[in-house]
Amino acid sequence: MIIKVCGMRDPKNIRAVSALDIDWMGFVFWRDSPRYLQQISSRTGTLPDYSSLRDDAMRKKADGKKDILRVGVFVDDMPQNIVTRVVNYRLDIVQLHGDESPVMMENLRRTIDPDIHQGIKLMKTIYVGCADDLKCCADYAGVADYFLFEPKKPADTEACIDWDVLAAYDGQVPFILGGDIGPDDVERLRHFSHPAFCGISVDAQFETAYAMKDAVALKAFVECLRKGE
Repeated sequence: MIIKVCGMRDPKNIRAVSALDIDWMGFVFWRDSPRYLQQISSRTGTLPDYSSLRDDAMRKKADGKKDILRVGVFVDDMPQNIVTRVVNYRLDIVQLHGDESPVMMENLRRTIDPDIHQGIKLMKTIYVGCADDLKCCADYAGVADYFLFEPKKPADTEACIDWDVLAAYDGQVPFILGGDIGPDDVERLRHFSHPAFCGISVDAQFETAYAMKDAVALKAFVECLRKGE
């Protein structure tokens, strides 16, 4: 199971979470988000230096552990901005969290792969409230490498997907479960079965403040979840 921790920003917190048995780490590049990466700055007013993270805490080849892949989260952003972030932050996966079309995604991939980042992966967020919401997945078949299924919810609230609805998904593109996943979901995750289900994305349930994760709580959650694999 892929475990993605999203909404990271603080360098020290990034290093602490990187020490856990996770697979992906998400960075939000949407200005309206309270977890927007550039909202935090050093005393000099410049963006914190993340350039070394790919070579130390997030790249664990030296001790035999797996790599942690970087996911950039974008919402209806300009393609040139996405490309710039891919280069500057060495992103492995681009998560498109808005109303991006299949054509936009095809063009984005051609721009990035292979000249800028060979093998870049694209993930499209689909908001799911009922089975009919999954029908649009067919439009992205052959375009998206992954889907992130998020619950439809009122603004500024947290909600969980009705996982029973996901039985209606019959596509071949693997999907990640998002929403308000937390420690109480371990048993349900262990028993959730779908041929295209490949992982989860966690965020707010493990925060002590926006973009600050409780590494101790995350460690317990990850270890408990891994025991069921």
